[in-house]
Amino acid sequence: MSDLFSLVGKTALITGSSQGIGYALAKGLINAGARVVLNGRDTDKLAGAAAALGEGVETLAFDATDHEAVRKAVDGFEAASGSIDILVNNAGMQHRTELENFPAEAFEKLLQTNVASVFHVGQAVARHMIGRRTGKIINIASVQTALARPGIAPYTATKGAVGNLTKGMATDWAQYGLQCNAIAPGYFDTPLNAALVADKDFSAWLEKRTPAGRWGNVDELVGACVFLSSAASSFVNGHTLYVDGGITASL
Repeated sequence: MSDLFSLVGKTALITGSSQGIGYALAKGLINAGARVVLNGRDTDKLAGAAAALGEGVETLAFDATDHEAVRKAVDGFEAASGSIDILVNNAGMQHRTELENFPAEAFEKLLQTNVASVFHVGQAVARHMIGRRTGKIINIASVQTALARPGIAPYTATKGAVGNLTKGMATDWAQYGLQCNAIAPGYFDTPLNAALVADKDFSAWLEKRTPAGRWGNVDELVGACVFLSSAASSFVNGHTLYVDGGITASL
């Protein structure tokens, strides 16, 4: 059974992985045997994250919203350092404001960071995977792929798009041996959610709303990522796996 989940000999690129969910997933994939490549725009933060994760962790700095920069970085890595077998599209951002006052520039930035980056990096990596007729792409969605909450309507739209783009990737690329799926985290204690974690009223509401009765810990996303990265998910495609303590299952 262990061979089903082993990632020994595999290389994983994780976008937005210098902190939060991306960092936790990097650590989890390393423990499953993968060679991990961290991505972000801040080279100092990347270097610090790589050092903390230990020897052998690599970095690849590029702006995931810049199509040409992404293509150049991915093609260069493949040529110089070998194949990317697993891609985790984790780069993302949040902006909280009531919809009637939501700044247009913030909406555009959300679209670029949360949706366009998935397209840019997914396409660049998939072009190489298609030639090898194998590969795993995991997009980080959200409970907002299925639900909505006041003050984050544009974010909800972007995460809905990630869920449907995942289905589109699977529909186009399964014929080439790729498995393209998404993980939809519930409410996790991360830097992106720092303001909500600090809000006692919100935390109390969340604990009542979530059947598990608590915030998630980022380490609890690792199992889903290892599963979708491994041979264990060889016939799972176009699926969004909710890791949310039951919040999307319960009224």
